Amino acid sequence: MFDIGFLEMMVVAFVALLVLGPEKLPSAVRMAGLYLGRIKGSLAEVRSQVEREIGADELRQTLHNEKVMADLAKKPGSSNVKRAVTADTSQDAEQPTSSAAPIAPAATPDSEPDSSATPNDDPASRT
Repeated sequence: MFDIGFLEMMVVAFVALLVLGPEKLPSAVRMAGLYLGRIKGSLAEVRSQVEREIGADELRQTLHNEKVMADLAKKPGSSNVKRAVTADTSQDAEQPTSSAAPIAPAATPDSEPDSSATPNDDPASRT
């Protein structure tokens, strides 16, 4: 984490020996170790508590989502999709469809009926 090598640790130990002296150095190292241990323990506790809270929130959200889905499954008329389909069907019943077959144009006075054609006459067989 701090990327401290062996040489840097030896320099720190030598400076501490010079500043504190050989009598106080062991108790100072012991106290530093205790404080570092307490800090690590506190950080681990906070981390686990946060992870538990996040897990509890996710669990709570999952349970809520499952409850909502179960409620939607119980009420068949409450789905947005079904409402849209029902609304489309009711509109279709009220309005005529535009896909109906076009009406053939009425015969105009200029056009003459084909008198040579019979109802069962095949246009390809005419000569």
